[in-house]
Amino acid sequence: MLRNKRIILGVTGSIAAYKSAFIVRELIKAGAEVKVILSDAARDFVTPLTLATLSKHPVLYRFTEDPDSGDWNNHVELGIWADLLLIAPASANTLAKMDQGLCDNLLLATFLSARCPVMVAPAMDLDMYAHKSTQANQASLTKKGVHVIAPEEGELASGLTGQGRMAEPEAIRAYIEAFFESRGPLKGKKVIVTAGPTHEAIDPVRFIGNRSSGKMGFAIAEQCRDAGAEVTLITGPVALADLEGMSSIIRVESAAEMFQKVISVADQADIIIMSAAVADYTPIEVSAVKMKKKENEWNIELMRTKDILRYLGENKRSGQILVGFALETEKEEENAVIKLEKKNLDMIVLNSLNDKGAGFGFDTNKVSFLFKGGKKKDIPLKSKKDVARDLVQEIVNLKA
Repeated sequence: MLRNKRIILGVTGSIAAYKSAFIVRELIKAGAEVKVILSDAARDFVTPLTLATLSKHPVLYRFTEDPDSGDWNNHVELGIWADLLLIAPASANTLAKMDQGLCDNLLLATFLSARCPVMVAPAMDLDMYAHKSTQANQASLTKKGVHVIAPEEGELASGLTGQGRMAEPEAIRAYIEAFFESRGPLKGKKVIVTAGPTHEAIDPVRFIGNRSSGKMGFAIAEQCRDAGAEVTLITGPVALADLEGMSSIIRVESAAEMFQKVISVADQADIIIMSAAVADYTPIEVSAVKMKKKENEWNIELMRTKDILRYLGENKRSGQILVGFALETEKEEENAVIKLEKKNLDMIVLNSLNDKGAGFGFDTNKVSFLFKGGKKKDIPLKSKKDVARDLVQEIVNLKA
């Protein structure tokens, strides 16, 4: 459940800060991307170098890196970037400031800017934790939607024994995984994603195909999986490794094979995302042996392949969401709208080969989402993983 999740780990002034290194390792081992923000007091307990090395990101602890240059750490962007803000350890001082909305360091500014869920793992001596002020602050934060990972009982740095010891890194990881598993916006939904090209055989050696790498479709399948869906990935010939966590991965060669595999599972799907670049034409006859080179012209007679998207649109059941893709080189939006309407789609993702860094083969993409009813949303050039994340969010919005 933590694959590709973006997590900010906030570390505050507590002896338990030494465990933050182990928390980073646990989260990264689970597939998360982690950025660390230290409070000023935390730097007395753990070094930025340790956490930067483990997280593979610079550790942040002040608003400005170089006042003379004007470079600064944008707490607003950090708050938007994260899927989760985890503050562990959370000191009594930080809990009080969070509850009061105080903002005297980068971590607190990021907390106030965060659009994502926030978790705290308190750590302090038992009398500090039991104090009415701390308990009131914690209760108030809980009412405001902050999730508290309760401290454990055990030996404390003071030598006393009692509640106040920060939960162990493994327990924190398990809590976060259970949290995301219960909240996946597509949890319980069955999703079909198609990816890659099709290869239409001419003879045992040659085929008609296209330049699709399958990267966009695989990124979409990953994001659907991470949103809690049961994903069936149907892919043409690609040089990409199997994705973990798929309900099923079906590999096909031709448009005819893809048609058969898609319609065999379409009735059970809640969402179908047709990102594969399926061939429109296929040879009428396929030679059983390699065709020899000729002196003059060589003509191949072609016929139309079955239109998978049209079939799905014509047979779409009530409540099913159908998403198509359109790769265009001219009159891009006009052609995409025609496809959206003719094939009874709920939305279509428009790619233009005229956009630099978009289309086949790139790790980036620039698209527009067009919806039934005329709504349009332009997505700037970004990684295909981020485009896939945006697409899944729009699908979640359609189901809302």
